[in-house]
Amino acid sequence: MASILGKLRRSILTPSMSETHLEVRGFPEKSPQSRAVLESAGGSFLTGFAYAAEAGSVAEIERNLDRIDRPLQGFAYEGAGMAYGIRDGLPLGHRHHLTDFLAGKAKPHTYMAYVGVGWALARVPRFCWSAVTSGVTDPLVRWLVHDGYGFHQAYFETEKYVSGQHREENFGWPVEGPRAYSARAIDQGVGRAMWFVAGTDVGLVSNMINKFAAERRPDLFAGVGLACTYAGGAGEEELRELAERAGDCRPQLAQGSAFAASARVTSDLVTPHTEMATQVLCGMTPQDADSVCQKTKPSEPEQAGDAVPAFELWRQRIAETVMTSMRGQR
Repeated sequence: MASILGKLRRSILTPSMSETHLEVRGFPEKSPQSRAVLESAGGSFLTGFAYAAEAGSVAEIERNLDRIDRPLQGFAYEGAGMAYGIRDGLPLGHRHHLTDFLAGKAKPHTYMAYVGVGWALARVPRFCWSAVTSGVTDPLVRWLVHDGYGFHQAYFETEKYVSGQHREENFGWPVEGPRAYSARAIDQGVGRAMWFVAGTDVGLVSNMINKFAAERRPDLFAGVGLACTYAGGAGEEELRELAERAGDCRPQLAQGSAFAASARVTSDLVTPHTEMATQVLCGMTPQDADSVCQKTKPSEPEQAGDAVPAFELWRQRIAETVMTSMRGQR
């Protein structure tokens, strides 16, 4: 019976694989290679989602995720995070799917799973949000949920969020705030999606961002830095051009790159393109970028009513440390 129910959940909940195809989304194809990079990331995300939608136990999902090519496993864990967020929000079943998942082999992939929960928020009614996010327990990186939401919206509602430059106001989660930061965290996800929307074309994504209000561009470039380092799709010279085009947003581009490198190092999924991007955008190895992220992580607990969340202070510290290191190399 459990297997039958799992297959039914998978069938009902899992989006079509075609939704990740550039042609279906209307995104430009820079080259067959870049298309393959982006579509394989999307396909792995949906594979992870399908596994989690069907899985009857943590052991089952862990076995299935191990079957995915290692460079793509992070995307699968992100998809699994989305599925478990949705399952926690359903009226049937328990509310600790995500918690149980992150207590096992998925723990090093917590960042990606939280991003996946953001996707879940974009697909369920708002009254379910408290249940969907019940497994998001780390106050420092809970803003990655907003990143995931922003990515989803820019990816699937591109005309509104990218072309129309819509900004999400009064997001409403987390209830205790600071609510004003939600829009910024969402913009980080919008920027990350724009790397996909632009088909990894450096000139196109930079021009897209420069059409946004100046105060939004740093967070958008941070998202691009994360995406081009984690997902790939650009060569060394293209990345150098991206760094130049970022202009005053160069520190935020580096911060996003360092954060992506840290996510891959923590989960032991470092790839050659991550090594190249981190070297170009941060002037260091992924392991050194991870060390920067770990050493600058705030130790003080976030207080209710803080105007600036600890996550943003962390991002600023990463950016400053990386840029200081790069200046010292000149």
